Amino acid sequence: MSDKPQSHFFAYLARMKYIHRWGLMRNTRVENVQEHSLQVAMIAHGLAVIGNTLFGENNDIGQIALVSLYHDASEIITGDLPTPIKYFDPAITDAYKALEHRAEKQLTQLLPEPLQAAFAKVIESNQIDAAVLKVVKAADSLAGYLKCIEEEHAGNTEFRRAKEYLAKKLDAMEKELPAVKYFRDHFVDSFKLTLDDLSHH
Repeated sequence: MSDKPQSHFFAYLARMKYIHRWGLMRNTRVENVQEHSLQVAMIAHGLAVIGNTLFGENNDIGQIALVSLYHDASEIITGDLPTPIKYFDPAITDAYKALEHRAEKQLTQLLPEPLQAAFAKVIESNQIDAAVLKVVKAADSLAGYLKCIEEEHAGNTEFRRAKEYLAKKLDAMEKELPAVKYFRDHFVDSFKLTLDDLSHH
């Protein structure tokens, strides 16, 4: 091993693949936090480009994509708390948010000190612009909604209520983010198709 000082930051990040999402649900395919984060980053990038190109917005596309990649990194420390528990009671929600903020800080402090400020700007939510977080949250909800669609079309009815909940959440987001409606109108139905259907469409 190297005799130089070691940071565990990236080794911790690599363990995102071991954290399973939808822990209380029966899944036809288990989804981990690392792959979810990549999908959220792709969707968030798409929303930012759509917003800028079609709706005259001024999204910081690079920042949105980076924040999306790290948006669940704190779960390495906290684990993935299922939504029904997280929002069961306001006191639980507030306590978990405080825990998330502490975990975000703990992660950035794993880095060598000269690097901490740069990474804090994409990991610590209290240092991230509200407009960026809004797009990332929309992408996160869209990714969850697409997971529900995929499970539903695999014959799993377990995700029906979650799909309804996320659909309503996305409906509300469309008022401030027209890119969300555009994405739903133009990209979501493809997730209901088989590979053969996609190939011959």
